[in-house]
Amino acid sequence: MAARRAVEQELTRQMIIDVAHELFVEEGYQNVSMRKIARSLGYSHGAIYYHFKNKADLLTAMVDQDFAMINNEIDKLDHLNMKNEEKLRQLLLGYIQFGVNHKHHYEVMFMIRDKEVNSHTMESPNKSYYRFSKKVAELTNNQLPVTVIWSVFLMLHGFVAQYCRTDQSYENIRGLAETHVHLILRAINN
Repeated sequence: MAARRAVEQELTRQMIIDVAHELFVEEGYQNVSMRKIARSLGYSHGAIYYHFKNKADLLTAMVDQDFAMINNEIDKLDHLNMKNEEKLRQLLLGYIQFGVNHKHHYEVMFMIRDKEVNSHTMESPNKSYYRFSKKVAELTNNQLPVTVIWSVFLMLHGFVAQYCRTDQSYENIRGLAETHVHLILRAINN
């Protein structure tokens, strides 16, 4: 029996997630296998399965981690000393900034569709949307119907999706993002 190959660094869940993020976005979720991820890392595919039972499990871990990042940004609003209107503006701009600055994360979170993934229960998106909608409702003194909050979310998502597959940074599109948020705020305040 051959001795186990020595490795420079112990394989971690985070290393797998980081490489898988890039591969899923570059090549498409359907075109990336656990073997391909392992090859990219220089490990056997068995090492990947030690950390994740299958590709859908890996994607779920990624999505959970990514939504935790968005939730953290939403929670930061509670510590800002400003009026609700400005907090709402910051929330909407922050969503756009997150999506544009974390393109790979955003694409994995919102744009990967696959039968295997759809059959895998992912609670993070629903919990995060609930947190977002609750914060919007709170910041607007519960004046907005749920359908309007959903529409606000879709307007933000559409903007981010437009710029997600470009090389534009948030700084390059800041003015457009501010105009977009201004129009959303005008619409919900009338």
